[in-house]
Amino acid sequence: MKTFNQLVEEVRSKVKELFPWDLEERIKNENILIIDVREPYEFDTMNIENSINVPRGILETACEYDFEETISELVEARDKTVIVVCRSGNRSLFAADIMQQLGYKDPISLKTGLRGWNEAEQPLLDKNNHVVDIDEADDYFLPKIKPEQHSPR
Repeated sequence: MKTFNQLVEEVRSKVKELFPWDLEERIKNENILIIDVREPYEFDTMNIENSINVPRGILETACEYDFEETISELVEARDKTVIVVCRSGNRSLFAADIMQQLGYKDPISLKTGLRGWNEAEQPLLDKNNHVVDIDEADDYFLPKIKPEQHSPR
């Protein structure tokens, strides 16, 4: 049996990643699509400008025509660079791996996720397109593990 961290490392070896400062540069200079694979409530709280929300749970059908979840902009992006983001850079690794399997030419995971994007002092927007205060974002991204979620000692 593999642990979550082992699975992450296995997938990491197959997927391209880039750091937040590299994404900032690519946004300025390239025609890329940014998809955020977090849940809608997470996306509404804060997201990267012009990114689209494609929750991880519907990614496969969002990438194909003829499904209720189809996102045509995503289906038509098979030959372009698609940057995949999430909170910490793990869900985006799995999503980019699936996208490679579905024939996407250049899916890239944002290493360190939106936490790293915020730490690099890049702007995040709320659902009303207002800039989120960097300190509020820091608090939001802090892990909040409950006692019952810790492994037995």
